[in-house]
Amino acid sequence: MKLIRKIMNHIVDEMWKLRRILFNFAITDLKIKYRNSILGILWSIIEPLLLLGVLFFVFSTMFKIEIPNFPIYLLTGIITWNFFKNGTSLALNSLSNRSPILTQIYFPRSFPAISSTITASILLITELVVLGIFMVILGFIPPNTIILLIPIFLLGFLLILGISLPLSVLNVKYKDAEFIWTVVLSAGFFLTPIFYRFDMLPEHVQSILQFSPMVQLVTMTQHVVLYGTLPSTNSILYAIGTTSVILIIGYLIFRKLQLRIVEEM
Repeated sequence: MKLIRKIMNHIVDEMWKLRRILFNFAITDLKIKYRNSILGILWSIIEPLLLLGVLFFVFSTMFKIEIPNFPIYLLTGIITWNFFKNGTSLALNSLSNRSPILTQIYFPRSFPAISSTITASILLITELVVLGIFMVILGFIPPNTIILLIPIFLLGFLLILGISLPLSVLNVKYKDAEFIWTVVLSAGFFLTPIFYRFDMLPEHVQSILQFSPMVQLVTMTQHVVLYGTLPSTNSILYAIGTTSVILIIGYLIFRKLQLRIVEEM
């Protein structure tokens, strides 16, 4: 815990000292993501709804998965997953996209990865607004436990940061990182209980996937939004434990590789 506190204090200090640069980076990430797009940031609303429509049709009519309030269950899972996918995907080229200014202006090499995580948080807020509208349309009144989305997504922020930091430098050194991460995201989507319940899986599969922080975050999000149930102690411990390990390892990899990042470009 001391190492986690030290890492976070270092990151927060850098963010505060150079907050204007960080804010500009986050806005630039948004512009790059929707560059040459007619609808622009509206895609952050349209994309999860389109995916919702496809998955809802497939799993409610063809496979007939019976989950109470399935549309909201599905949209909640998609939004949580998109938060993770957007943050880590943006981080992949966050340093490469800024290679022209790396040697001209000083800024902490961690900023591109941090700004990618902030950009993903902005997109998350827009998608949560869509979720709220969706609930109103369906006449669904969320339980009081929905307030727990704040600490859950804060934990998600740290998870994304822990992966984004090493991804940003690894993709500069090894271009294979981008292709590998695309495969990991595709596999992770289906291994995370977004369109099915976790307890539908065989017990031996559950015993393995329970250590996935995204499995825990998605499950906790669905439970506090739909069922009004508090996350179990095991879920909290698994989520905090695995996220902490990923953040520490990711930060150490980043610290080691960032030293020669300019030479690699």
